[in-house]
Amino acid sequence: MKSQTIAPKRWWFIMPIVFITYSLAYLDRANFSFASAAGINEDLGITKGMSSLLGALFFLGYFFFQIPGALYAERRSVKKLIFWCLILWGGCASLTGIVSNIPMLAAIRFVLGVVEAAVMPAMLIYISNWFTKSERSRANTFLILGNPVTVLWMSVVSGYLIESFGWREMFIFEGIPAVIWAVAWWFMVQDKPAQAKWMSESEKAALQAQLQKEQEGIKAVRNYGEAFRNRNVILLCLQYFAWSIGVYGFVLWLPSILRNGSQMGMVEAGWLSAVPYLVATIAMIVVSWASDKTQNRKLFVWPLLLIGALAFLGSYLVGSSNFWLSYTLLVIAGGAMYAPYGPFFAIIPEMLPRNVAGGAMALINSMGALGSFIGSWIVGYLNGATGSPAASYIFMGAALLASVWLTLVVKPAQNKTSPPVHGAKHA
Repeated sequence: MKSQTIAPKRWWFIMPIVFITYSLAYLDRANFSFASAAGINEDLGITKGMSSLLGALFFLGYFFFQIPGALYAERRSVKKLIFWCLILWGGCASLTGIVSNIPMLAAIRFVLGVVEAAVMPAMLIYISNWFTKSERSRANTFLILGNPVTVLWMSVVSGYLIESFGWREMFIFEGIPAVIWAVAWWFMVQDKPAQAKWMSESEKAALQAQLQKEQEGIKAVRNYGEAFRNRNVILLCLQYFAWSIGVYGFVLWLPSILRNGSQMGMVEAGWLSAVPYLVATIAMIVVSWASDKTQNRKLFVWPLLLIGALAFLGSYLVGSSNFWLSYTLLVIAGGAMYAPYGPFFAIIPEMLPRNVAGGAMALINSMGALGSFIGSWIVGYLNGATGSPAASYIFMGAALLASVWLTLVVKPAQNKTSPPVHGAKHA
C-alpha cells in the first residue's frame, strides 16, 4: 500500500503534539493516587471508603461528557475544544492543591472529569482526519502512549515532589504545564489537512483521496441512533467497560498496594510503580506495529488481555508472602492490559463511516469511564475493607476474562480476505 509515502512529516508534526496533550491530561488525572498514598486522607479527614469514591468521582464527570465533547469535535473544531479543556483542567488540577474540605475536593474531581472527557474522543477524531487505515493503529498508540509514559515519569517526579514539598505543592506544580501548553496548542494545530501550511497541495490531495477511498468500502450508517444500536458497538462498549475495570483499579491503587505490601517510602513506591508502565510502553509500540502490518485487530487484543487476567490471578495465588514474585506478575498484568489500545481503537473507524465513528468511539470510551469509576471505587473499597489486595486481584482478573470473551464474539466487517487497498473492511 502506498499510503505510507503520503507526507511522512505528518508523524513529526502531529504526533508530538497529540502525545504531549494526552500526557498532560493523564498527569492531572492520575496524580491523585500519589496524594492518596502520601497522606491527603489524614490531612482532610477522609475515610477509606470516601477515598476510593473521591478517586473514582473523576470518572463520573468523564462518563457524562464524552459524547457531547465528541459531537463538538466532529462537527465544529477539535482545536478550540482542546484549547479550552487544557486551560480548565490545568486550573482544576492546581486548585486541588488548595482544597481545605471534602466537598470542595469532590467538586474539583468531578469538574476535572468533565473537562477532560472530551480529550480522548476528540483526539481519536483528530487522528482519523490525518492518518489512513494502514497507519491508524500506530497513530492511536502514540496518543495513548501518553498514558503509560506519563505515569512512568509522574511516578518518579510526584514521589520526589511529595517528599520535598508535600501533596499540595505536587498538585499545584503539576497543573501549571497544561495551561502553558494550551497557548502552544493554539498556534501549532490545524483541524484538517487542508488547513496545514506545511503540506504541499499534492500531499493534501493524495491524503484526502486515500481517506475518501477508505470510506467507500464502509456500509453507510444514517445517524448515531443506528450506530449505537449496532451489535459490534454494543459488544465493544461492554468489552471496554470490563477492560477498564482492570486498568484503572490497577492505575489508581498501585502505589498504595506496593506500600502496604512492603514498608517503603514514597520515592521507592514511585520507582517501583513506574516499571509496569515502562513494560507497557514497549508492548504498545510492538503490538500496534504488528497490528498495522498484518491489518488484524482482534488478534492483538484478546490474547494480551488474557495474559493480564492470568497475571492478576497469579498475583492472588502467590499472596503477599512473596512480594517480588507478586510484583513481577503485576508488572506483566500492567504491560498486557495496556498493549492492545492501539489496535482496539482502530476497529471502530474501520467498521463505521466517518459521520458516526467519532460518536461511537465516544460511547465506547464513556463505557470505559464507567468501568474505570467502578474499578477504581471497588478496588479501593476491597483494599480498605479486607486490608489486602487479594480480593481486588480476583475482581480485576475476572473483569479482564469477561473482556476477552466479549472481544472474541465481536464479528469483524464482512469480506475479510479482500486486500486492504479496497477500503476499511476488516477489523
